[in-house]
Amino acid sequence: MTARPKDEVRDALRALNEQFAERLRRELPALAAQAERLSGDMAGERRAIELDDLRSRLHRLAGAAGSFGQPALGREAWRLEQRIARWLEASEPAEAGFGELAEAMRELARKDLSGAGDTAPVPSLEAEPAGQCIYLMESDPQACRLISQTLRTFGYQVQACHDLDGLEALFRQQPPDALVLALHACDALTRVKALQAGLERPLPLMVIGERDDFDIQLAAVRAGAEGFFTRPLDLTRLESRLARSLERQQGEPYRVLIVDDDADLTLRYSLVLRGARMEVQALDEPVRLFETLHAFNPEVVLLDLNMPGCSGLELAQMIRLHDDWLRIPIIYLSVETDASRQMEALVKAGDDFITKPISDSALVSAVFSHAQRARALSAALTRDGLTGLLTHASIKEQLLVEVDRARRSGRPACVVMLDIDRFKQVNDSHGHAAGDSVIRALANLLRQRLRRVDSLGRYGGEEFLAVLPDCSATQALRIFDHIRERFAELTFSAGGASFQATLSAGICETNPALDAGTLLEQADRALYAAKHGGRNQVCVAD
Repeated sequence: MTARPKDEVRDALRALNEQFAERLRRELPALAAQAERLSGDMAGERRAIELDDLRSRLHRLAGAAGSFGQPALGREAWRLEQRIARWLEASEPAEAGFGELAEAMRELARKDLSGAGDTAPVPSLEAEPAGQCIYLMESDPQACRLISQTLRTFGYQVQACHDLDGLEALFRQQPPDALVLALHACDALTRVKALQAGLERPLPLMVIGERDDFDIQLAAVRAGAEGFFTRPLDLTRLESRLARSLERQQGEPYRVLIVDDDADLTLRYSLVLRGARMEVQALDEPVRLFETLHAFNPEVVLLDLNMPGCSGLELAQMIRLHDDWLRIPIIYLSVETDASRQMEALVKAGDDFITKPISDSALVSAVFSHAQRARALSAALTRDGLTGLLTHASIKEQLLVEVDRARRSGRPACVVMLDIDRFKQVNDSHGHAAGDSVIRALANLLRQRLRRVDSLGRYGGEEFLAVLPDCSATQALRIFDHIRERFAELTFSAGGASFQATLSAGICETNPALDAGTLLEQADRALYAAKHGGRNQVCVAD
């Protein structure tokens, strides 16, 4: 039987991973031996040369390991590379750290590489995204078709039914990712609440009511609703709220850093928080605080107040010396019950004080609430208020990161400029509220159709910027041509009138000779060519 293309690619990747694992079996012991030599007697100038060589080799290893099925090894190599880089910048390497470096390198060499030959299914940039499953209940056939078509255009899988009996039948097959329900009476929500009660975690629920009085909204909230809408239905607003609810429920785990010298207690806290789907990093050496902050980028820091050599209060004050970490909530953990001392710690630097011992549920609740607020604040500062995409400044920062990454990895990335065609006419003919609806719709469509690793920003007005790592211009053209077609299918309503909109886009692929500014200029010229060529098209820069 002839192998299918995907099977051939998977087999090839597995073979490459096995080759890389074999290379590691030779290279890691050599790196460990080099680190061992550094811990012995060696002249200062010679040691600096050896250190720089070791840093370069670790840099290459950090860049490659994740791509060959060894992400943990890559992260550890990156951490060691950063440590050496700081020593070199200081011009006076920390002598005491060489023994620890040698041991860390020996630990790398002892790692089990047997899983390196395994490879995940090959992702396709051009494949239709599977989409999240939405159950829609709508008794009006025409409205049901319109809502279903719109949600499918945004990339969702939609299963529709016309009454609660049909909804319960769908539930018996498999629960969805979210619910959109058009209801005519409060008592119908009682059955919906019962469906939600049978789940491990309530689903995002959007309710479409015939009226917006207090009673039905109260019933909707009691059933778990996160969005409430009345007719005439603003489908773009519905999808926007649905997308936010799904993103919040299925977003990345909150990152928590614990600094405590009690190893057993730290392990306990770590297990509890990981059980609540949080990512935890434990630290028992305060001297490594800042390298850990840079590497882990926590959203909450838990600090033991009393530690030998350096108190939690002193660490908190050190964190607050740096603008990069001002937004991180700091929670003290201590047996200290003196209210005045607790208040003193909070006034100097800190956001909350937890007295040991603390129950598992109270720990999770405290950390979760602070992490949620910290992420929301970060989003408010870096995200555009209308679309939820990155702001102009933030997307340009992300562009610099991805261009540098593409240059180091040698893999292509693409910069895409998008613009809504004749947007001024939309505002003039249908009003600015309708224009905002079109902008939100395009933002939501882009978020649905692109990958998590892609970066999206509102560049200005009706203009958007997308940065796609590991993506060629040919792939980007197919992706954005598909997005262009889907966007043109959306129908907008304003003042009783319906209208549609189109977009144009320009694409530029990265090149080692081009900096981020030049890539932006070339993508913008390609966008201009698309506009000049008749609009509603995608052009690639020459």
